Amino acid sequence: MAAKKPKVAIVCDWLVGIGGAERVVLEMHRLYPKAPIYTSQYDPDALDLFKFKGVEDLDIRASWLQKLPKSLKKFLPMLRAWTFSHMDLSEYDLILSSSGAEAKDVKRRKDAVHICYCHSPTHYYWVRHEEYLERPGFPRGFNWLARLGLKTLVGPLRRWDLKAAKRPDHYITNSNHTKEMIKRFYKRDAVVVHPPVETERFKVKGEQPLRHGFIIAGRQSPYKRFDLAIEACNQLKVPLIVIGDGPDNGRLRKLAGRGVTFLTDVNDHDIIEHFQSALGFIMPNMDDFGIVAVEAMAAGTPVIAYKKGGALDYVIPGKTGMFFDQQTVGNLRNTLEAAMKKDFDHEAIAKHAEQFSVDNFRKNLQNTIKRLVGDRE
Repeated sequence: MAAKKPKVAIVCDWLVGIGGAERVVLEMHRLYPKAPIYTSQYDPDALDLFKFKGVEDLDIRASWLQKLPKSLKKFLPMLRAWTFSHMDLSEYDLILSSSGAEAKDVKRRKDAVHICYCHSPTHYYWVRHEEYLERPGFPRGFNWLARLGLKTLVGPLRRWDLKAAKRPDHYITNSNHTKEMIKRFYKRDAVVVHPPVETERFKVKGEQPLRHGFIIAGRQSPYKRFDLAIEACNQLKVPLIVIGDGPDNGRLRKLAGRGVTFLTDVNDHDIIEHFQSALGFIMPNMDDFGIVAVEAMAAGTPVIAYKKGGALDYVIPGKTGMFFDQQTVGNLRNTLEAAMKKDFDHEAIAKHAEQFSVDNFRKNLQNTIKRLVGDRE
């Protein structure tokens, strides 16, 4: 590989949105613009979002699963596992996978290198298995089927996942928390390269705005624990803006008091203003990293986070935010009350967030890939 420019392929689980995994794929493509992107399924709307980010000429090579409705994505782990393990990538010298599920199972040529940017050991087998059993998040009427599948098939699926986890030569991951999970479940070492955050887009231009109330944003799934933020703000009688939508939206609206505002369709411009004018961003769940929380920090907004997961990599108590130790309404309420009394340096918070910028990610990823490929030679 040192004698010639390597032929590169990018592989990802799916392309159906613009979340953290897709952002990593986008930056991989920017590093290797001629590399085709192999995936199980893609949504044309996701490609439009890539184009919005300035990425053109995407060579997407979807599997036969593309013929199936995208709404079936949650039902297809076994089919994806088979599909990725049978992909022919023998022409490539370097394979870069962005995976938190099945894409890591692609095979490489004997003298090639496979580097996996792992977003997490597969959630529904390992890290969040109990949460998926309790609340699978499938369409109404199908949760029983999901629970049955997870209970009866988790043994063989875990064995498959452990076998697939041996495929990559090297692992890169998004946080020290995920690094520990990869070591715990896969018995593999990983290098931490924090994911790309568009910090420049959220930066305050000019004077710091007046700040009031709290904000929370993201997909409203039960494990995200938006309910804690809503009930804590209800008790404190302070405003809370809830941005996003999801399967838990109906239940959360029933919990909300008068001071809670739900915004389900916020554009890219308005979300910046909301982040910049909040007293704090609430992150009440354990996340693998938490890009949206760092976006809030880039706006100068302190993060009030549950003291676990990726937040440990960027929340500095008393400087860039505060931690609460227990996922209870009372514990979060007390921390929010303390945060309201704290005089945070919003410019210093934004400065701290810059280390997670897209430019830094691209530079760190490129340097890490070069070093890992060198280690393989």
